[in-house]
Formats: sequence, C-alpha cells, structure tokens
Amino acid sequence: VYEILARTVYGKRRRAEVGVDRLINEGVYKAAFPLHEGPFQLPKYGVCPEELNQRQVLYHYWARWYKWYKYQPLDHIREYFGEKIAFYFAWLFYTAWLLPAAVVGTLVFVSGVMSMGTNMPKEICKSGGSYLMCPLCNTCKAWNMSDICTMAKMGYLFDHPGTVFFSVFMSFWAVTFLEYWKRKMATLAHHWDCMDFHEEEQERPRPEFAAMAPTMEQNPVTGVKEPYFPEKTRLSRMFTGSMIIIMMLCVVMIFLVTVVMCRGIISVMMFHTGSPVLRTEAGTIANISGSIVNLGLILLMGRVYTALAEQLTKWMHRTQTQYDNAFIFKVFIFQFVNFYSSPFYVAFFKGFVGYPTNYGTLFGMRNEDCGPGGCLIELAQQLFIIMVGKQLINNIQEFIIKMKAWHQKHTLSKVLGGKASQEPRRWEKDYQLVECEGLFEEYLEMVLQFGFITIFVAAFPLAPLFALLNNWVEIRLDAHKFVCDYRRPVAERAQNIGVWFNILEALSHLSVIANLQAFLIAFTSEFLPRLLYQYKYDNELHGYVNFTLAYAPLNYTEFPLCYKAYRDNNGNYTLFYWELLAVRLGFIIAFEQHLVFFVLRAIDWIVPDVPESLELKIKRERYLAKQALAENQEALL
Repeated sequence: VYEILARTVYGKRRRAEVGVDRLINEGVYKAAFPLHEGPFQLPKYGVCPEELNQRQVLYHYWARWYKWYKYQPLDHIREYFGEKIAFYFAWLFYTAWLLPAAVVGTLVFVSGVMSMGTNMPKEICKSGGSYLMCPLCNTCKAWNMSDICTMAKMGYLFDHPGTVFFSVFMSFWAVTFLEYWKRKMATLAHHWDCMDFHEEEQERPRPEFAAMAPTMEQNPVTGVKEPYFPEKTRLSRMFTGSMIIIMMLCVVMIFLVTVVMCRGIISVMMFHTGSPVLRTEAGTIANISGSIVNLGLILLMGRVYTALAEQLTKWMHRTQTQYDNAFIFKVFIFQFVNFYSSPFYVAFFKGFVGYPTNYGTLFGMRNEDCGPGGCLIELAQQLFIIMVGKQLINNIQEFIIKMKAWHQKHTLSKVLGGKASQEPRRWEKDYQLVECEGLFEEYLEMVLQFGFITIFVAAFPLAPLFALLNNWVEIRLDAHKFVCDYRRPVAERAQNIGVWFNILEALSHLSVIANLQAFLIAFTSEFLPRLLYQYKYDNELHGYVNFTLAYAPLNYTEFPLCYKAYRDNNGNYTLFYWELLAVRLGFIIAFEQHLVFFVLRAIDWIVPDVPESLELKIKRERYLAKQALAENQEALL
C-alpha cells in the first residue's frame, strides 16, 4: 500500500508531483502511517497468549521494565516493524558483550584501589615542605607538592600496571565482537530471507531529488527516464558541501581553544582566592568546569550541524539509502571531531609547556600543564563527564518523548472537544502518538559510546560498566518507545546495519592499528617511567618523585623552584629522557603494533564472516534450486 501511495502521480510528473510524501511536505495531508494492530495494553480479563495481538505480545514479553534480563525477540520485532528496526535491536546484543568488559574493567579499578597504598611513591604525601614547585601562572605563588597527595592517589586508580592488561583485553574484545557481529548479521539476513536484497537496485528516486533535479535521463538498468543531476552540477555542490564541513570543523577547533583558555582563567581565579583548599584543587575545579562547558558546547554544536548536514544532503542523492549513508557519514565525521577533540587534546597534546624562562604560550596565556595527578586522571574526569553526561541527557530526552506524546494527545482532545466519539477509532488513537523519526539518533549514540570504550578505555576502565548500565536502560526505553509511544513506522527491508558497521570497523582499527591505546599508555601514563626507574634504580620506587623533578634555571628566580621534567639546570633533556623515549617507542612498536596487531589479524583471518553451517545451508539451497529448475525445464520439453 505504501509503495502505491509513494509512486502515484497526482500532478505533473516533470515537477515531481508524485507520492504521498510530497503531499505531506506541501501540507496537503498531516500524516501518513500504517496502523498498529490494536492497543498495547493487556485486557483486564484473562486471555490465552494466543489471543493477544502482536503489539500486546511485544509489550507483555519485551517492552516492560521487569523483562530487562530477557533476550530480544528478534523474529517478533522483524514481523511487526520490519528488518531494518529488527537489525537495530539485534545490534543491541552488543550490551551482552559489554558484560565481560565491565567485569574486567571493574576488577582492574578495584585492583588499583587495593594496591594504591603499596605501589604509589610515598614522597608525595610525606614530603611536607621539601618540594617547592614552580608557580602555575605568572602571578601565582609557589606551592608544595604534598598539597596534591589526594589527587596523586586518585590518579593511581587509573594509572597502574592493570591498565596495560585491560587495554590489550579491550583490543581483543573489540575485534572479536565485530567478528561475531559479522556472523550474526549473515545468519539473520539468511533467516529473514534478505541476504540478496540490495536497496539501491529496488528503490525509486526520492521526491526531493526529483523536485530539484534539472534534467531527465534514461536509467541504464530499468530503461525508464528518471530525474538526473549532471556531473558538473554534482561536483560543484560536493565542493560547496565539503567547504561547509571544513568550516564547521574549524568552528569546533575554535571552541576547543575557548575551553582551554576558560580552564586557564578559572584556574588562575581559584588560585587568587587565597583559600588553601581552592588553591590546592584549582586545576581539578578548572578541569571539571571546563568539561561541563565543553559538554554543553558539544551538544549545541551537534544539534546545529545535524540540521545543517540535513540541508546539505538533500541536494543530490537519488535514493533514500544513498541519502541516509551520506547524511550519516557527514554527521559522524563532525561528531567524531566534536566529541573526541577535547579528550585527544588532553591525552596527546596537553602538558607541552616548556620550562621556566622558556614557557610556551597561546594567545598570551601560558600553555596548560597536566594537573597534580597527571594528565590521565584529567582524561578520566573528562571521559566521565562527557560520556556519562551525554547518556543521562539522552535518557532524559527519551522521557521527554513520552511527555510529547501526552501533550499531542491532550491537544487533539481539546481540538475535538465534544465531537470526540466515545470510542476513538484506531487511526485517531495512532495519530495521537509521536511520529517515528528513524534510527539515526539511536545508532549515533551507541557508535559514539563504542568509540569511547575502545579508544580511551585505558584512561577510564569503568567506561564499559557505565555503558552497560546505560544500555540496559536504553533497550527497554527504545522497546517501550517503539511499541507504545511511536506511530508504527513503515516496515523496511535490510540485510545489515548499513554504513554503521563500516564506522564501527573504522573505530576499532583506529584504536588498535593506529595504536591510540599504546600511545595513551606510553606518553600519557606514568606506567613506563615508573617501570624504567624500577629497573634502573630502585624496585620500591624510593626517590622516584625527586628523580622526576628538575630545578629551575638560576636566572628564573632567587629560589630553586622545581618543575616536573627530565631536564638539567639549563633546560636541556637528560639522558634518562632519551632512554625513556626509546622505551616508549619500543613499547608502541614491539608490543602493541606487532603482538596485538598480528594476533588480531589472525583472528580476522581464522574466523570466517559466514558460519560454516550457514554456508553449507546456502550451498544446499542453491543446489536444490538448480535441481528444481532443471526438472521444470525437462518437464516443459
């Protein structure tokens, strides 16, 4: 029925006056949607399960909160909503895979808590006034290293040998999960008889494309004349769209610099209050405040760019699948930079400040140094605020949808007034529900979460645990939303989750092959410096803190103030610095790049994308089809 409605010409074909979607866009109709199969509420009197409609079955056995431990009834979802939505809920099986990652991450965190007192250098907390550190700004005063005892202990919770093990474990986890998902997709596609389905070959041109296309050309496959964009027009629009995307990415970078400067200003303000507590925790307060501001800017820019990307993508994509893929790619590229630029800055660029008399500056302000507990604890704070904060806001938005449905129902009842019948018809009840806006926001949230727990998990071992708790809630919220709050969407066929899988693979490769986790451990963590000091000097880390400090040049101030670096009195790097750099590079190349990379490539090579049993079944079906065709031809002859 929807195909007929979408293809029917109501005006001039040359003006693309075709289909019910165009009529809705022009305001002729308010909505067009398939009806639900009845109410989702269970009848008050007892009935047999066989007498329930499909919507009631999904609500009773799936969309209720106390069914949180149940598997997804994928065949029922597919039968009621279509393959595309069923594949989304099948992908949410990723939540079950988060369970081992969450358990291991929690154990790594607990091991850090238990070994914190024995493995952390004791000079920090017991030094008293022995280590007088350089001022944090040009107008600040010197401070004692013993002031940062609490932050140093917290930093050790995320920066200990267990972090290295967890980083390697998560690399294997990510690749193994994606290999499993390839096999799961193939199995479901065969089970639902959509393995050979190709959207592009069976889709009609989008009404918006048809309305804006300047010419008509013959389709080489079907032989039918269709709207067409000339190559020159398409290239010019691609160039314009690319320039706008680059401009928006530059805006994100400007906001990042703004947040960096905001942190510096807050830190100086805290230091000048004179309060010993605020002076000690100035860096922590500035980092948390900056992360909250950054989260607000991320969400704001995400909304602005999503609306902009929608306008850019409307221009020249012929089918809905091409439009969706281009839109997803544009938004993800932007959201990748939007969400991950600040953690990347803290992990790999923050802390390059120079040394006394030769500090680096940004717009007249001294470059940011890592806080008292090191850059890794700051990265953990940022990840917690951005990742968990976004999850909380998304879940609040899910509840807002319920309020929106209630408001829409209330508004319609006021419009109908006394004319409302005693028992509204099915279409009236469904019209009161919220229009289904697709799966884009749902997939985007999950994919960004997957990026956080694969790229930056070395800095925040509790990330899989928070992701697991969020997804348990997300599954039931989404189920309840589709069954109870949304108008029934038009069922669409699909053979996989589309371009989202390519994005997941890219994130996994970026984490493992590009060695981001190895760089994080090598250059942001204190693991390798402590390991090298234990090997060369003292296994118990006695004197480690003093060893990591350098004296300021004599012409800097009358007091020999310290700063954290492996430099001599003239600001030149010591021999230990170059030895440590060699160890860091060796760790990246020998350990991560070779050991992990080759094991993961072996897993990819050994595990086939299609299960052997399914492959045999497909071969058997093809053989039987050929046999049936041969017998049919023989009978005709």
